[in-house]
Amino acid sequence: MACSQLRALQLAMLVPLVDSMKCPGSGSWIHASCRVVAQATATCSEVAAEINARASHQQGWVDPHNGGIYRVLRRSDAEIQTERKTNPATSVGGKIYTDKQTFTLRSFGGGCKISACSESQGFSVADFSTNYCNIRNLYCGSKEGCHPVLKDFSTTEESVSPSAFAGKDKGACIVRA
Repeated sequence: MACSQLRALQLAMLVPLVDSMKCPGSGSWIHASCRVVAQATATCSEVAAEINARASHQQGWVDPHNGGIYRVLRRSDAEIQTERKTNPATSVGGKIYTDKQTFTLRSFGGGCKISACSESQGFSVADFSTNYCNIRNLYCGSKEGCHPVLKDFSTTEESVSPSAFAGKDKGACIVRA
């Protein structure tokens, strides 16, 4: 193989890394995570506003997945970073677990493409769909049993990719009291 061909092959192998989904990272080498790509029937500014409103608990919004406590860490036009901690009143043994999320928004096909990643910040393997729900519950609409704060829109999930032993059960995302 000629040097120029080898260089072209090396560059071609790097392209997927450039376009890969952004994740928040974790301090734990072994941790559960989930990556979701979804298409929303709303503009990216509307999607961003809704994610921000829910993560900020505006208008009394409560996380339907065991009352987790979100906060917005950073927000720009194209990216929102959030954190979710378990509610000690509803978590096993009252222990607090922390997960972080990164939402990347891009206008696409008249709507908004949501690329999101949630990662547990401590050692975890089987998460019982928590990382998936961390993402989904910040954008799902009323047709999916969620409670919008600012705008109700629908989404189509194009891919849901949990880490090994982590879940992706929509039914786990909304826990009825």
